[in-house]
Amino acid sequence: DALLDSFQQRADIITLAYHVDYWDYTGWTDTFGTKANTDRQQAYAKAWNSNNIYTPELVVNGAKDVVGSRKPDVDGAIDQTGLSIPVALTADDDGMLDVSISGQPGQRQSGVWLVTFINKAAVDVSRGENAGRTLNYSQLVTGRHILGMWDPQSGAHLKLPLDEVLTAPSNGAVILVQGEHNGLPGPIMGAASFVR
Repeated sequence: DALLDSFQQRADIITLAYHVDYWDYTGWTDTFGTKANTDRQQAYAKAWNSNNIYTPELVVNGAKDVVGSRKPDVDGAIDQTGLSIPVALTADDDGMLDVSISGQPGQRQSGVWLVTFINKAAVDVSRGENAGRTLNYSQLVTGRHILGMWDPQSGAHLKLPLDEVLTAPSNGAVILVQGEHNGLPGPIMGAASFVR
């Protein structure tokens, strides 16, 4: 969690924390863990022909996984990946979030996803191995929704009402351009974030 939080200082990295629920049996239910997040982690493993899921797993641009507490491995994975599709987010005076995604001929059509999050939270742990501790979390995913498709020729342009996108407790949003193959997650090709 501390390593994930440290990346918020870098303008070239967007982080999202998808807390899973399969550790809840150990005595403390993760406040932010969901079955949907566990299912997403399993879908990545399946996409990579792997049966291996673990925590803390860090997925870089939907293309590579590393142990999230091993900073040298995380840094190496980040250095080896990049985003090829520019995504711009702008909040206007009318309370709209303007989303502009450039076209890039030669690519495959991909989904445009809205991921909402809480940028900071402190959680007191009452049971389990961290009993008595306060865990400081960042970029906690609260929702994930498909907005439409990105067209490689023309790109995409959307306007989203901020008051409907960022309902409490969410205070941030990420727009992702992400491919899929046979219903499984593929590489993330473009991303931008907004925090209110």
